[in-house]
Amino acid sequence: MNWPNLAQTTAHKRASVPGRVWRVRSVVQTAGMAHKKSKLTPKTILKLPDLEQSKSAVLNSLASRSSQRSYDHAIREFIDWYCSEPRLAFNKTVVTRCRINLEQAKYASSTINLRLAAIRRLAYEAADCGLLSPDLAAGIRRVKGVKKHGMRIGNWLTADQGKRLLTAFGGEDLRSNRDYAMIAVLLGCGLRRAEVAGLTVEDLQQREERWVIADLVGKGGHVRTVPVPTWVKDCGRQLVERCRHLDRTGFSGDQQGAPDREKQFQPKSHLECGKGGVR
Repeated sequence: MNWPNLAQTTAHKRASVPGRVWRVRSVVQTAGMAHKKSKLTPKTILKLPDLEQSKSAVLNSLASRSSQRSYDHAIREFIDWYCSEPRLAFNKTVVTRCRINLEQAKYASSTINLRLAAIRRLAYEAADCGLLSPDLAAGIRRVKGVKKHGMRIGNWLTADQGKRLLTAFGGEDLRSNRDYAMIAVLLGCGLRRAEVAGLTVEDLQQREERWVIADLVGKGGHVRTVPVPTWVKDCGRQLVERCRHLDRTGFSGDQQGAPDREKQFQPKSHLECGKGGVR
């Protein structure tokens, strides 16, 4: 009589019971997931390479060059302070200590809030890259900024100081005419330096019998229309008349009129401002 193989019968019975097979597979999958999870456990203490990677991610997410410079400076200052302490964990307590340190250094509230915003952004990017625990990043987000009490008085030029500043660029050469028109646009229209450096003749348009700089793309991609006083328009027209023989269409550009932002405001302009008595 041929007796059945006991091993084959046991294997057949196990295959016929789906519950046991599902339990075995679930145990195997759970062990694999636990092993994978142990590899991807976020850190609590970030080292310098981790911070540099997170900083690069923050700067790449910003479109404005001005914001990139501000955030880069704020993050570098935080990294220097963070690495100077012995193995601090990147959490809410450390960021609070950093804020207290900035307050003791007599920084303005707006400066402290800007640096805290950069640190929060650094924590977000570190969490997105898997370098920091999301719970720690959420705790850093809850760090409150500094309240602003009152309004700081600004430092504006008076009308006489503005006239003296324009007088410093009253030369007859082409460069003096360009600098005079550039300062006139800065004073009369209230533009930023980068905005003035990127202006072209086509940007100056007449709308409803008024001269304006139409559709000016400013900081953060904001689009606005800036009114142009008559005396500023006359300065620009005189500059255009003198530059008619040149193939240039803006304050600073190459022969095709492309803005060259690296050459905006040459050192001569700063020296001339000192001669005019305005600093």
